Amino acid sequence: MGQCVSLIGTWTQQAALSWLVYRITGSTLLLGAVAFSNQIPTLFLGPFTGVAADRFDRKHLLLLTQGLSMVQALVLALLVWTETIAPWHIIVLSVFIGAVNALDNPVRQAFVVEMVEKREDLANAIPLNSALTNGARFIGPSLAGIIIYLRGEGFCFLVNAFSYLAVLAALLAIDAAGKQKIGGKCPVWVAFREELEYVYNFKPILAVLGLISLFSIAGAPYAVLMPAYVKDVLRGGAHTFGFLMSAEAIGALSATIYLASRSSADGLIKLIPAAAGTCGLCIAAFALSGSFTLCLFFLFIAGFSMTCHLASSNTIIQTVVDEDKRGRVMSLYTMSFLAVMPFGSLLAGSVAGKIGVQTTMFLGAVTCIAGASIFAMKLTRLCELLRPVFADIGSYQEERSKSKW
Repeated sequence: MGQCVSLIGTWTQQAALSWLVYRITGSTLLLGAVAFSNQIPTLFLGPFTGVAADRFDRKHLLLLTQGLSMVQALVLALLVWTETIAPWHIIVLSVFIGAVNALDNPVRQAFVVEMVEKREDLANAIPLNSALTNGARFIGPSLAGIIIYLRGEGFCFLVNAFSYLAVLAALLAIDAAGKQKIGGKCPVWVAFREELEYVYNFKPILAVLGLISLFSIAGAPYAVLMPAYVKDVLRGGAHTFGFLMSAEAIGALSATIYLASRSSADGLIKLIPAAAGTCGLCIAAFALSGSFTLCLFFLFIAGFSMTCHLASSNTIIQTVVDEDKRGRVMSLYTMSFLAVMPFGSLLAGSVAGKIGVQTTMFLGAVTCIAGASIFAMKLTRLCELLRPVFADIGSYQEERSKSKW
């Protein structure tokens, strides 16, 4: 419940920040630059923050990251209310919160495992966490649109700052066991090199991460250009922006519920190119439509299909990866998604300033469709490589079930 309140505040601030940047600058390039500065710290800090999640008390680390995030939101609110906010302030504060999130994300994922006492309950806990995130994505942007209309962006940042009190109180109330999994004594860069070699030699994981990286560069940045699309194409305001972001979030939440209803990861590899291709088609249709009603529909389907793509990829990797490499491979998964995205955001913002928002979105969508098509052509070979792994997993689960009886 604490995280739910905090995530709503986070998505409220994220939507308000994008709107603020475009309102005071009118620059699509700066929209991309702010997104770049927010996400780039993950690229450089990712290998180290994963190690920190294993070697230090996770509860204390989360208390630190949540406290620093509250401070960042308060500074943003103060700058807006004193009318001293400038683009360089936003970029510096985005780099700061990006560095905090680079530590927060792997620690929070590891802390979920620490809180769940029974290993078999993880299959329920992880979808619940995803549903919580996507539910906040639905509420936060809508709330931001209303607050911006009534009180301005600064009040959105204040709401986010106070929302961290809920998660801080929840963390203080949790009596975690404080389990530690200290890895080997080899240097971080040696362990990271071993991880890269493992992924390169296991082609299904390599293909999944490759498609995620492509979408992070060409597909996901359409959200960065959303404020410009709303103002320049739809001629709408903050409430229009909030509704569009919420439509995407509802689609993502629906996908989470669908995936949580599945009993196993078998067959998910085939869902990945279908979902990725559908997402690309919807982004292309959204870019060309210019109709608010159609945009709501296309973003709903895009949110549904993108979440199916990413969640299916996550599940496949978590299912087939060797246990002793799980943490490192999942850090690479995070880097493939979050660390690559800033380059796409910066590129999209720069290109949109020259050829227009709609054309930029459309070309990115076409690139995603092409990537999904290539993945689909390799699907038969990938299934052959995965079949023995799933067979081994099935045999292990069957033997474990017999031993229980």
